[in-house]
Amino acid sequence: MINTQALENTIRVAIVDDHGIVRQGLRTLLTRPGIEVVAEAESGQEAIRVAEQLKPDVMLLDIRMKDGDGLQSLPEIKQASPSTSVIILTTYANPAYLIRAINGGAAGYLSKETDPDQIVRVVRAASAGDSLIDGALLQAALAQMVEAPRPAFTEDSSAMADAMVEPLSEREQDVLRLMVQGLPNGAIADTLSISIPTVKTHVQHILQKLHVSDRTQAALLAVRMRLVH
Repeated sequence: MINTQALENTIRVAIVDDHGIVRQGLRTLLTRPGIEVVAEAESGQEAIRVAEQLKPDVMLLDIRMKDGDGLQSLPEIKQASPSTSVIILTTYANPAYLIRAINGGAAGYLSKETDPDQIVRVVRAASAGDSLIDGALLQAALAQMVEAPRPAFTEDSSAMADAMVEPLSEREQDVLRLMVQGLPNGAIADTLSISIPTVKTHVQHILQKLHVSDRTQAALLAVRMRLVH
């Protein structure tokens, strides 16, 4: 008998890398209960098609590929499947890449030299909406975005941006403020003296109200729109 609940809870993953041996290694690593590799691709254009057709829960995306830059394809991937959490998996630990990745819609950023078990943990965390980027790295990236020149907003464009988000409760604002600081759920729970399940509920409500797929993008939007102080 098929366990339909187990199938519903399975994390569907797509792997995008132009090296077959890397894809094979990641597939082997991720072949375990609760995770299913539903697609492989070797270029950004293929990744966009996978996002359109399969809407995976998580996508592991390389940057430098023979047929194009993964970061260039990232916005189209997110447009094709806004609910997909994209994790950049690369050999290039470049702060500029991290900023481009966050701006493009990435939920996380990992080095290919990362401990294999950490990759599995991050895939699970992405699906659960937990923290994916080291707090210090997130803070550095967000600080550079704040310092960078911002495009001028017209009155109409500002109103459209405000209309995109729903008002947050006072507690949700507290949680979002700590998310911007890069705190994981456990640290947020300790800081606010609430339970981790309660934090997770607040995080899910925040993502829904801000119309973003993950907490990294919630932090970016909070900084861009000055939703927290």
